[in-house]
Amino acid sequence: MHYTHIAAHNLPDAVRLENAPTLAASAVVKDCRFGRYTQVGERSRMEDCVLGDYSYLEKDCDLMSADIGKFSNIAASVRINPGFHPLDWPTLHHFTYRRTYYGMDERDDADFFAWRRRQRVSIGHDTWIGHGVVIMPGVRIGNGAVVGSNAVVTKDVAPYTIVGGVAAKVLRQRFPRAIAQALEATAWWDWDHSTLSERMADFRDLRTFLAKYAH
Repeated sequence: MHYTHIAAHNLPDAVRLENAPTLAASAVVKDCRFGRYTQVGERSRMEDCVLGDYSYLEKDCDLMSADIGKFSNIAASVRINPGFHPLDWPTLHHFTYRRTYYGMDERDDADFFAWRRRQRVSIGHDTWIGHGVVIMPGVRIGNGAVVGSNAVVTKDVAPYTIVGGVAAKVLRQRFPRAIAQALEATAWWDWDHSTLSERMADFRDLRTFLAKYAH
């Protein structure tokens, strides 16, 4: 069989992250705080969020009022804390709180937007949020948890639990309870950069890792 070699074109340069956040040129960020070695992908939007050390978002994500821990892996097209409409009002339409859009008032409804910001999402350390996931307002996701691609998360997710589906349900636990508790207790995500580098090899084997650092 004959193969034709085609040189690669327009590939991005290799990324080397720094203490300062690395934000794609097309990312839109407002009122956010970033930890060290963080990264935000192309066309992603963030408002009123905290992104912990070493955490990253891939492209086309949309985050609002979310607290994200360290070492969180967020795949492309994830929506965290999407805008929602008041179900118990006479109308679902946003003219009631986006009044300036329609020339109905000189100010929008500040109380409504303040209430929306209080419905914060919390995502723990060392989490993996799969492609296309939607995490609804007020949800808490524990350390070490995994959310499968295209899931819609409407309820809290316990640490080291794997969930998936619409609405998301528990698929299985990553580890037996005792191992999960021992791993979480190491709080390795709080180690400094040099310690992480020195202990890199230990992250390749769970038994070795727990033998050394679970006390």
